[in-house]
Amino acid sequence: MQTNNVARNSLPSPDDISAVHSERVAAHIRDAIANAGGSISFAEFMQLALYAPGLGYYSAGATKLGADGDFVTAPEISPLFGHVLARQCASVLDQVGAGDVFEPGAGTGALAVAMLSKLEELGFLPDRYLILEVSADLRERQETLIRSRCPQYLDRVKWIAELPARFEGVVVANEIADAIPVERFRIRNRKVEQARVAIDGKNFAWQFDLAPDLLRHAVMEIETDIGRALEDGYESEIAPGVSHWVTDISNCMRSGAVLLIDYGVTRREYYAPDRVQGWLRCHFRHHVHDDPLILPGIQDITTWVDFSAVASAAAEAGMDVAGYVTQAHLLMAGGLAEELADFANLPIEKQVELSGQVKLLTLPSEMGENFKCMGLSRGGIIPPPGLAASDRAHML
Repeated sequence: MQTNNVARNSLPSPDDISAVHSERVAAHIRDAIANAGGSISFAEFMQLALYAPGLGYYSAGATKLGADGDFVTAPEISPLFGHVLARQCASVLDQVGAGDVFEPGAGTGALAVAMLSKLEELGFLPDRYLILEVSADLRERQETLIRSRCPQYLDRVKWIAELPARFEGVVVANEIADAIPVERFRIRNRKVEQARVAIDGKNFAWQFDLAPDLLRHAVMEIETDIGRALEDGYESEIAPGVSHWVTDISNCMRSGAVLLIDYGVTRREYYAPDRVQGWLRCHFRHHVHDDPLILPGIQDITTWVDFSAVASAAAEAGMDVAGYVTQAHLLMAGGLAEELADFANLPIEKQVELSGQVKLLTLPSEMGENFKCMGLSRGGIIPPPGLAASDRAHML
């Protein structure tokens, strides 16, 4: 995601239609809070704000991605991103012998378009390109884009309502894990407290109660892993749903690999002493702020990914970690140079355009360092080229 950090009072005002929709979402959440006795966990709040049927940010029809939305992802920045990912998929599909590509949460469809065209060029066009999409609006946008850009592939694209029961091939999960609801906690007087959401007038407000056993034990496990106790006042997040998602993917995969691309860090970095407020962020109209309790249903709520937790969940589910690299290393080792082989022969305007795209995707100050790619595999898969160089898996 490419956005600008701003203070809450500097956010643009929502348009009238968005404001009305946000109030409907807020009313729905207030009802849930009342039915729960006065408060709900932040994980429940995040689930409702993002995924409440017909209301949540990812379930309703608001424009989310691109210049008119709230953020821009790598596939919208440049098809180069999808072309390099397609090269990694081709390496895995070649080893599997035959298989599908599965993209959960396909955004605008830009990644599917770029990957399908490149996979055909490489001779590894899959029989099926599966998309699991919770938003009817995004599904419509995906189908429209594929139909307009590459209608010859439309019969291979299958939208599914749940994970496939049996899968062989490659799962490409770009910016999926960051949107899975999280529990938020803080340490107070050496006790673990759970962040909850209550009602203050018509607004939502934070409330902290003693954490339930599952959350308390999860925090204790983190402290054991990092070798120190979290100090008094420390606040952060835990994403149990990410581990569950990895387990679910593992249960349906017979042979192949998962390419999980997202902004994230290792566990020691995630719970570093200076990260006393955690990694929770919100995106609204290309601005970033840290208040998830406002603009319900019309802003994205997200956290960085604890990639150590992903690796642990994969190991427990019987999958191997095939690599852990920065997005810059993934692209540069995965075939970016080959994609730019004809660069010198392009018109100067195209050269300038491509140079800008490459900078956004690879520079440390942009997406190159903060975004990582973790490969998970089953069936003795040799890591694709983009994961083989500069592997940081030993840091997990």
